[in-house]
Amino acid sequence: MNTPRPTNPSVAQIKEVVWPAEIRDRQSSEHWLNEVYLRKVSPYQTRLLLKAGFSANGVTYLMIASGLAAGLALLIPGLTGGLLAAFFGQLQMLLDCSDGEVARWRQTSSPAGVFLDKVGHYLAEGFIPVALGIRAAGGLGQASGENLSYVVIGLALSVLVLVNKSLNDMVHVARAFNGLPKLSESPNVAAPQTSALARLRSLVRLFPFNRIFHSIEMTLLIAVAAIADLFVGELVATQFLLQFMLIAAAVTVIGHFVAIMNSSRLK
Repeated sequence: MNTPRPTNPSVAQIKEVVWPAEIRDRQSSEHWLNEVYLRKVSPYQTRLLLKAGFSANGVTYLMIASGLAAGLALLIPGLTGGLLAAFFGQLQMLLDCSDGEVARWRQTSSPAGVFLDKVGHYLAEGFIPVALGIRAAGGLGQASGENLSYVVIGLALSVLVLVNKSLNDMVHVARAFNGLPKLSESPNVAAPQTSALARLRSLVRLFPFNRIFHSIEMTLLIAVAAIADLFVGELVATQFLLQFMLIAAAVTVIGHFVAIMNSSRLK
């Protein structure tokens, strides 16, 4: 039974409802920027969205549009495109916070909402590398000849990013197909069962390059590369970033697969 909610809630009332313990205590599925500022800002945005009459799915559609806008912004040459991409990457994650908050406030959480959320992240994180490849080639009108290789690298990076992202969802599908309960958010579930992999995982935590394939990290790095391009000339920094990310993505996919198979997530 749905609990009546105020029609014009305060930010304090929203926080009390939309941040239950199971949300605050999530570790594996919470982005690190949530603690830095996103969860501090999102209730104010959520209040505006509630007053404007948005449904949770309506906010998710805004999130999807913001993620696509981050990729499209990269087709704008120079620093402007890089900064716009970073802005829309931040906005996407802020809206990603608010769609869940609106759903909890309106008590309208649903499988459709989860599905749309997944669609939004897959589209953004698959499209941004493609747009980065086009950007590294000099733009839509320059993507030919030698520069075409950067477009190919962007496409390959997109595939690897999507494969890496889908590995987590594959775990949940495999468990569901075998009648296993929902996976716990505890970090112990993902802990390696061999000492060698545990040591390697600790080393990776010091240099967490595996995190750069989220839309926020990708667009922030691209913005930094756009600034660097102003000093080093042309698109040298952007092209280097694209090539580095391809190598890092290949290593990440292999490491992610090995980590899943060596943990208790499939047991």
